[in-house]
Amino acid sequence: MDVAAAKELYHVRAWLDRVGEIVARGRGDYLADGILQEAGDSLMMKIGEAANRLSRLGVLAPAGVEWALAVANRNFLIHQYDEINRELTWLTLSRDLPQWEASLLPLFSEADDVIAARPD
Repeated sequence: MDVAAAKELYHVRAWLDRVGEIVARGRGDYLADGILQEAGDSLMMKIGEAANRLSRLGVLAPAGVEWALAVANRNFLIHQYDEINRELTWLTLSRDLPQWEASLLPLFSEADDVIAARPD
């Protein structure tokens, strides 16, 4: 893994941590709070852009993760923002992304090793 991919994975991990903070507040709070919804959208868009970059860098997605799906979700959120279904975004945040986080753990560990090995 090269440094560029490691940095993307570093960001993805941080964004997934933020997703966890949103989910911890619960479905009701998420559905009632436009700021939480916008925050969730922003995180999903960033993850989608990082997935696009990781794919272009040749990083293979582990089982259970589809870079193309994250990119498609990003594009939908950006271009069809007037059609967003908050129940579906909640499911993405609360079910899909935590599963991705678990599947990405080995890549996160590899990214940590690459970053730690950099001479600074």
